[in-house]
Amino acid sequence: MRLLRVGPAGAEKPGLLLEGNAYLDVSDIVRDFDEEFFGSGGIERLREVAPRRIEWGVGVRELNGQRIGAPIARPHQILCIGLNYSDHAAETGQAVPAEPILFTKSPNTLIGPDDDVRIPRGSSKTDWEVELGVVIGRRTSYLDSVDEARDAIAGFVVVNDVSERAFQIERGGQWSKGKSAETFNPAGPWLVTPDEVPDVGALGMWLDVNGVRRQTGSTSTMIFDPYFVVHYLSQFLVLEPGDLINTGTPPGVGMGLDPQVWLQPGDVMELGIDGLGRQKQRVVAPRSATKEH
Repeated sequence: MRLLRVGPAGAEKPGLLLEGNAYLDVSDIVRDFDEEFFGSGGIERLREVAPRRIEWGVGVRELNGQRIGAPIARPHQILCIGLNYSDHAAETGQAVPAEPILFTKSPNTLIGPDDDVRIPRGSSKTDWEVELGVVIGRRTSYLDSVDEARDAIAGFVVVNDVSERAFQIERGGQWSKGKSAETFNPAGPWLVTPDEVPDVGALGMWLDVNGVRRQTGSTSTMIFDPYFVVHYLSQFLVLEPGDLINTGTPPGVGMGLDPQVWLQPGDVMELGIDGLGRQKQRVVAPRSATKEH
C-alpha cells in the first residue's frame, strides 16, 4: 500500500494511493496516520477494508492537483543517521564510521513533498540531501536481532534532509541546530509499505537543483542498512509508532562540490527514490525580522 495525506497544511486527510490520479479517502476509518494508527494495527485494518471500498467506489477521489502533505502526522521524534553512505563519507573527506552517527531533527521540520523550503535567517550555507526515510510501525525497544527489526518497520518514504552547514559545523555543539530550521524535512509523497519494496538495498536515488543533476546514488552503498539501524537504535532508546528515521544521503551535496554550492531563494529542488515517488520544492527567502510566525 501507499499511504498519503491530502489537503491544506494542518488539515490533511488520510488516504491510499490508487492507480492513475485517484486515491481512497479513509478519513472516516482512521483519524490520521499518526502514533495511534501505526501502534494499533492500522495498516492491517486498511488492508481488510480497502478492497471492498475500492470495489464499491466508496471514498474514491481524484487528486486533481490537491496538495499532498507529509504521509505521516508529526512524529514523536525524527532521528537521523550521518555519513551512512561510503561514497558520501569519501566526498566529505571523513572516515567511514564504525557505528551509526546519530543526531535528531525537530519534528516540526516535517512538511509536504512539494511545499516551499525556507532558508533560515542568518544562513549562508543551506544544503540538500535526498534520503530514504524509515517509519516505525510499533513501539520498539531492545530488539533481539536485525531480522526482528523488519517487523518493526511500517514503511519507507522519500525525505530531503535539508541542512544549514554553517550552523551544523561551524557553530560548535550538536548537529541538530543545523538540521532543525522550519521546513527542513520535506517527506513523501507517500509512505510505501515494505511488501511493495522488493529490495530496499537496491534503490536508485537522485536530486536535481534547477534542472542540474547534483546527486545520483543507490541505497546499495549504505554502510548500515535500515534493519541494522532500527535494531541499533532500539538498544539506546524507545522507538514509538510513527517515528521517522532519516538514513543518510549519497554523494553530491552542495558541501561536497568544488567549488561548494548553496541553495538560494528561487532555486528549485527535484528529487526521488525508485518506487517511492518524487518531490519538488521551491526555495524561498528567510522570514522578515519583523514578521510574526
